[in-house]
Amino acid sequence: MPITTKKLFLQKINTDKSMYWTLELASYLSDAPWPATKDELIDYAIRTGAPLEVVENLQSIEDEGDSYDSIEEIWPDYPTDEDYLWNEDEY
Repeated sequence: MPITTKKLFLQKINTDKSMYWTLELASYLSDAPWPATKDELIDYAIRTGAPLEVVENLQSIEDEGDSYDSIEEIWPDYPTDEDYLWNEDEY
């Protein structure tokens, strides 16, 4: 691969910051100190040994200095208890 092509390829990798979440990745933030800012969540993820993907996802959030109350504000598709068809009153 010529140097110019390699350089463009590496630039594309560095600028392609699309977030992707899975239940496993989101679970690393389950005990985070909510509410928290983006920087606090990144610090928490690093201190607790979360995978690099969690830190990268948090870094790709457009930061407006807001505080987040839960993972649902970061990942709107995060499954909640309402998503499961389990009725605790029946059992």
